[in-house]
Amino acid sequence: MDSKLILVTGGARSGKSSFSERLILENCRRPAYVATCPVLDAETAERIRLHRARREAGNWITVEEETDLAAAFDRAEAARADGVLVDCLTLWINNLLYRNPEFSEQGMRETLAELLPRMRCFPGPAVLVLNEVGLGLVPETPLGRRFRDLSGRCGQLVAAEADELYFVVCGIPQRIK
Repeated sequence: MDSKLILVTGGARSGKSSFSERLILENCRRPAYVATCPVLDAETAERIRLHRARREAGNWITVEEETDLAAAFDRAEAARADGVLVDCLTLWINNLLYRNPEFSEQGMRETLAELLPRMRCFPGPAVLVLNEVGLGLVPETPLGRRFRDLSGRCGQLVAAEADELYFVVCGIPQRIK
């Protein structure tokens, strides 16, 4: 598969990651998995352990990177990956906001203006996973609302640049674009 930018979105535990992994594995021989999740607690550590074991069985090149996705793409390219899965942009946004609680939608625009061209020039498909967090309740805290807004802005900006967009519901992907 040639260079292509693909966004996969949907709710939590909707099947986004499984679908995204299949997209990459069906089209790439040396896939890279960019994992953005930090170890937060014992439960997260166990989830990460299970994800690592599954990736090892699938011959993935693992790049663990919480914030610098451009560097993660550089590392994947240096390892001669022929496709990249970023799982997920939602945790990446969380990590950016944690490091800078004042991170704004303008900051998201500027960050993606630099990052998307790097992703697009990768010599293979780049599949990006993003939780659709704006379908539920309005968060009660200002920080929660900023996170929701940043996620929504990220999704809009990436979707506008994406070659393909999928929305996954109950394990069933629907192609939107």
